[in-house]
Amino acid sequence: MKGMRSVLAAMMVAAASASLASPPDLVNAARQQTQSKVTYDGAYRRIGYPMGDVPPSRGVCTDVVIRAYRAVGIDLQVLVHEDMRESFGAYPRLWGLRKPDTNIDHRRVPNLQKFLERAGAKLSDTGAAADYLPGDLVTWMLPRNLPHIGIVSDRRAQGTSRPLVIHNIGAGPVEEDLLFSYPITGHYRYRVR
Repeated sequence: MKGMRSVLAAMMVAAASASLASPPDLVNAARQQTQSKVTYDGAYRRIGYPMGDVPPSRGVCTDVVIRAYRAVGIDLQVLVHEDMRESFGAYPRLWGLRKPDTNIDHRRVPNLQKFLERAGAKLSDTGAAADYLPGDLVTWMLPRNLPHIGIVSDRRAQGTSRPLVIHNIGAGPVEEDLLFSYPITGHYRYRVR
């Protein structure tokens, strides 16, 4: 069974490699989400696997990222799950789980951070706006120790060199000047080749 999972993971990476468009396509897929009304809802739900999703009218910050990657052919639900099955001990133990859960693991910021780090996508946080390219992922720690994630836009804050961020912090997906508003906990460039 373990060999079967590795084959499935390799197939997903190969499919993603063949179908991943450019970072602007990822940004456009994220931006498209800002056109829909989405109620902030992080409730646990049973969803399909692979390609499972909560209802399109619901979601949290991670759902913006997951849906944008899916639009360019990458299913983070499968990739995170397969990596967690292979290396469960490497992932955060914040929720008391004893095994991976395809319904929620990919929707948790700390799990995405660990997956991106393990995939070699982690970059340093230099604090320089120019180092954040369109399609990069950024994580923050919000007040009350709430982790957050967003996608760097190809647009800039008016009168600055600071890129906007596409994210959902509670009022649905938006594109706004957020990059340096909260402490950055991670900067990632996940481009499957």
